[in-house]
Amino acid sequence: MAHETLVDVETLAAHLGDPSWRVIDCRFKLGDPEAGPRAFGEGTIPGALHANLDRDLSDPVIPGRTGRHPLPSREAFVATLGRWGIDAGTQVVAFDDMGGAFAARLWWMLRWVGHRAAAVLDGGIGAWTAAGNPLAPGKPFAGKPTRFEPGPSLVASVTADEVLAAIDDPTAVVLDARAAERYRGENETSDPVAGHIAGARSAPFAGNLGQGSRFRSATELRQRFEERLATTAPEHAIVYCGSGVTACHDVLAMVHAGLPAPRLYVGSWSEWITDPSRPRATGDER
Repeated sequence: MAHETLVDVETLAAHLGDPSWRVIDCRFKLGDPEAGPRAFGEGTIPGALHANLDRDLSDPVIPGRTGRHPLPSREAFVATLGRWGIDAGTQVVAFDDMGGAFAARLWWMLRWVGHRAAAVLDGGIGAWTAAGNPLAPGKPFAGKPTRFEPGPSLVASVTADEVLAAIDDPTAVVLDARAAERYRGENETSDPVAGHIAGARSAPFAGNLGQGSRFRSATELRQRFEERLATTAPEHAIVYCGSGVTACHDVLAMVHAGLPAPRLYVGSWSEWITDPSRPRATGDER
């Protein structure tokens, strides 16, 4: 049975070394792009590969036009999956040390190219070690490359123009996955302009997590997002964050709760602010 949202530590431990499973270390630190590779080299889940957010899960930034983490082309990402030995029969498990904040990006991208057997390790590497499981120094992939055949996308993304149209659409809603203080325009450390997309509602991804950085129950997550969505159908919602990374966490949480996936604004706030004519706001929701 394919795991499509979350995998617990016990399940992963039982499949460690299974050639049909691929474990991907997605640890990353904003402001220190080499922190993830260093941590991987020092100790990771045995047999894991490392995915670098900047190099493997993003395209180069085009100043003044894109956000901080634009998507690579589908072709480039498919080639990366092939180099990692991932094909249609591979169960992928992504993890990090931030409650899935970065691992969810890989999960979303795998669904973007039609791969259902993709999940995030609930609780991440912290849950792995807390259960007494070992770490090993990370090594480059030494297995046989394969050919990944993409399928129809299981998720949808939107452009800035589509977000702009959604602001005035009573059947749509825009959700901001950043911390509430960034939404309000306080303590902005990543982007040169503070605030949020006008009309957006705050839905911080950290609210998806409970004790031990594990996801809340599906029931709790469903209630959380139904409150945020109000009368809007989940598939008519748009989620964004600073650069299209942690917003994937909200998508994952909603799918795990049994809701249809919202659409992702990949460019997110860092792209939105490249055009000063796009409406912005600060403070709490109105």
